[in-house]
Amino acid sequence: MADKAGNIRIGIGGWTFEPWRGVFYPPKLAQAKELSYAASVLTSIEINGTYYGSQKPESFRKWASEVPDGFVFSVKGPRFTTNRKVLAEAGDSIKRFYDSGLLELGDRLGPVLWQFMPTKKFDEKDFGAFLELLPRKQGKQVFRHVVEVRHDSFNTPAFIALMRQFNIPVVYAEHFTYPNISDVTGDFVYARLQKGQDDIPTAYPPKVLDGWAKRFEEWAKGGEPKDLPKADAKSKPEKKPRDVFAYVIHEGKIRAPAAAQELIKRIGGK
Repeated sequence: MADKAGNIRIGIGGWTFEPWRGVFYPPKLAQAKELSYAASVLTSIEINGTYYGSQKPESFRKWASEVPDGFVFSVKGPRFTTNRKVLAEAGDSIKRFYDSGLLELGDRLGPVLWQFMPTKKFDEKDFGAFLELLPRKQGKQVFRHVVEVRHDSFNTPAFIALMRQFNIPVVYAEHFTYPNISDVTGDFVYARLQKGQDDIPTAYPPKVLDGWAKRFEEWAKGGEPKDLPKADAKSKPEKKPRDVFAYVIHEGKIRAPAAAQELIKRIGGK
């Protein structure tokens, strides 16, 4: 078991961003070819457009056709689902999302990210009711879910216990103000790196990138980085290989692709 490790996929948020043209994307590259180019040098992309509005089945199908085998998208769940007072009432919204054509991604469909507002506080009963609503599979397609919470009230052992009960990961958010919760609660790990700087060509200094690559590898082998904060330091997850999804998404994000590529190199990728 110790010699085994999950897959590590590293990428960015979205692929359409004008400042990347001529910096990340080669000069004169047609905009229609940006996704296929990004997918050729990265191993995952987080689709953000689904958070703001529904997409068409043909869009999901087209995106899946433009990326290579082994490439995986993570997809943000719609804000209409998570930005509500009573999460237990989100069932219809969740169903509409999954019926919108998401399955057209096929084996390119990775985790669905459910992101909550910074004002949303932890209510154990209601949050548990929301987790109950998340579908686990449809036909042969198994769904993976991950939750990003951004209020300090979630930084508690009760939240970690609830997430482990449902075997759903919590996003590790490297952020200046959101809670940094690194507790492993599911069968994969999801990290969003948000402290990069655009005045550094690779967004992070080399030593910082080295540190993240080592953490990704530790997670993949079933361990937990000891230098990241936890909400429940006393409890330990089962030690087993886990897939890791990591995205560089800082505010300016011009250097995010460069950081992602550097991280991929450090784990022996492309």
